[in-house]
Amino acid sequence: MMNSIKQQLMNLFKKQSDLTTILLFAAGVLTMPIWLDPIGANYPDLLQKFVIFGIFAVGYNILFGLTGYLSFGHAVFLGVGSYTAVWSFKLFTMNVLPAMLFATLISGLIAAAIGFVSMRRSGIYFSILTLAFAQMFYNLAYSVLIPITNGETGLQLRMHDIRIIDNYFSDPAPGLPSTELFGMSMNGYSGFYFCAVVLILAFYVAMKIFRSPFGMKLKAIKSNQHRMRYTGSDTRPYLITAFIISGMFAGLAGALLAVTDPLAGAERMQWTASGEVILMTILGGVGTLFGPLLGVGIIKYLENIFSTINESVLQQFFSFLPQWGENFMVAIVSPFVGDGWHLTLGILFMIIIIFLPGGLMEGFQKIKKRYLTKGVKDSESTTKQE
Repeated sequence: MMNSIKQQLMNLFKKQSDLTTILLFAAGVLTMPIWLDPIGANYPDLLQKFVIFGIFAVGYNILFGLTGYLSFGHAVFLGVGSYTAVWSFKLFTMNVLPAMLFATLISGLIAAAIGFVSMRRSGIYFSILTLAFAQMFYNLAYSVLIPITNGETGLQLRMHDIRIIDNYFSDPAPGLPSTELFGMSMNGYSGFYFCAVVLILAFYVAMKIFRSPFGMKLKAIKSNQHRMRYTGSDTRPYLITAFIISGMFAGLAGALLAVTDPLAGAERMQWTASGEVILMTILGGVGTLFGPLLGVGIIKYLENIFSTINESVLQQFFSFLPQWGENFMVAIVSPFVGDGWHLTLGILFMIIIIFLPGGLMEGFQKIKKRYLTKGVKDSESTTKQE
């Protein structure tokens, strides 16, 4: 009887904790235009990147963070989601809901096929297989699948697109249509808030997976897959399921990229896009709920700043120096900005990995532990003195 009551209380506290977490997260995401204003990151395009790639990273963390399987091919699902969404806009309607549904389902099917093959191996062999699939899809998009992907030009909306549903209920409007949700435009801040709501829902699903028996099973597989097999558990179905869910998250993110900017190109399927989400996840903290989102924010913000700096900006910045000093500083700094801003990202990544292997979340945990321990010791010493 006592054990039953204790279990019910624990479940109640857990539900309250989950509710508090999701409410605080939702408040933080929806107020981003306010608290990002002081650092100049409150305009819609950048905010949309934050939340869309946040969905991508949260989904990737379900695979990498829970199972330890490092995929170099998740950009495939990002690209598939974008292509599927644009085709939905061209064939059916500019309403974003069917596009998102189709993109998520098609990405899940392709993830099931890739996962069925790739999950036969683990470790570096799994990573190489996913990389091979990524390059295969990338090259197919530029060659064999040109009727579907439109090759190098990319898939875009056209004036003569049939849009069966839209044209059935109303006459075609002049000019290219824009994406909408039952009449609400997906441009600007309205597009950001729609993507933000999707991120909140995606985060809630990820949180439930992390704290579910299924999530515990995945963590056990990451801890020691051989022992799991010795106990009679078949780990492969769990791994494939995690791979499919992660791929569906990526497909959803790809669809939102097309929602905010209705075009799709093969560059979204390139292996560098997969590498970017890996950097985001590791930088913030693998296997943590908030770590990948933190990594997304830092990388996308740094990209927004450093990639726009050119030599003329540097010359203005160092104009207070003598001419020789100005030229010297411009020559030193210019390789780290503009097109070479990834060099800055690489240095930052190296520093984090060397000093905080668990990512920035590990650093926050260390700071919290240090000050919490210090507070407890001070309290104990005060009590003894009294």
